[in-house]
Amino acid sequence: MIKLPGLIDIHVHLRDPGQTEKEDFFTGTTAALAGGFTTILDMPNNKVPIISLERLKEKIDIAKKKAVCDIGFYAGSLGDNLKELMEIEPYVFGLKLYLNKTTGNFLIDENKLSKIFSAWKSDKPILVHAETDIIEKVIKQVSKTGKRAHICHVSTIYELKSIIKAKKQLLPITCGVTPHHLFLTRKDADELGSFGLMKPEIEKNYKEFLWKNLNYVDVIESDHAPHTIEEKNSGKIPFGVPGLETTLPLLLTAISEKKLSINRLIELCFENPRKIFNIKTDKNTYVEIDEKEEYIIDNKKLFTKCGWSPFAGWKVKGRVKKVYIRGKKVFENGKLLVKPGFGEVIEPL
Repeated sequence: MIKLPGLIDIHVHLRDPGQTEKEDFFTGTTAALAGGFTTILDMPNNKVPIISLERLKEKIDIAKKKAVCDIGFYAGSLGDNLKELMEIEPYVFGLKLYLNKTTGNFLIDENKLSKIFSAWKSDKPILVHAETDIIEKVIKQVSKTGKRAHICHVSTIYELKSIIKAKKQLLPITCGVTPHHLFLTRKDADELGSFGLMKPEIEKNYKEFLWKNLNYVDVIESDHAPHTIEEKNSGKIPFGVPGLETTLPLLLTAISEKKLSINRLIELCFENPRKIFNIKTDKNTYVEIDEKEEYIIDNKKLFTKCGWSPFAGWKVKGRVKKVYIRGKKVFENGKLLVKPGFGEVIEPL
């Protein structure tokens, strides 16, 4: 049995409020605990985007009644809430921007990007969804303004090479990668069909390049993006895959295969998220793992409301046995031990 600090996932979409048929704060945070994550940060591209303090407070009030792990939030911007940004800033862990089309179509252009970078008078990171050559526009703004940026779900060789170059220039840029980009190949995604459809998608040969250059990656982020099975089987297929419950087992399996060390896992899923996003942690919040237990990922045993995983049928090694938050046992052997509302809505230090 090994003990890990309560892990932090800085990139989830719990769909609450607005699309609770996919996920809600209770089911999503339960899935987090089942996956060994005791703190998660939720994205702002809800059905009604979180671009004002009023909307953020409504979201916080809902989360306080439902969450069973700790949860924090980001603000969003379409470039038309510049005056309000600094009203929202004290309550969030960063500002999320979308430079490519994705769920919610929460999209901005280069002109708005420049204005938002200038308007964000905070040391908290600006998080970006920026695919392929669009990443250069973000790097340009970081170089120009000195603002911190976190590049989410890096998904191509070009993007990672650009980030490596920017890091070598000592620009204040960090980056995250998802388990699906670490573990799935382009062939895997094609075989999954609609259940392997995600944004950003999987590039051929990227997985191998990513593992070789993993030392340049700061964070593993699930980008937990649940959609119902009915939606994934429909004519209008949404982008995204769930990941909160499978991230840790996949990484523990990689450790058993000598592809990763336990210290590096802690760095990617706890230490770096804590430092980059200034998250308060507690020594009595931790996870107990049976690193030798082998099992098959089974859709029927998942807590996420969407009820499926792109990794269903995969054999993994390493299972979450117990989870403690601030000294209280909250999850044990597949069972939730606390009621909705136990989790705290957290704010940056």
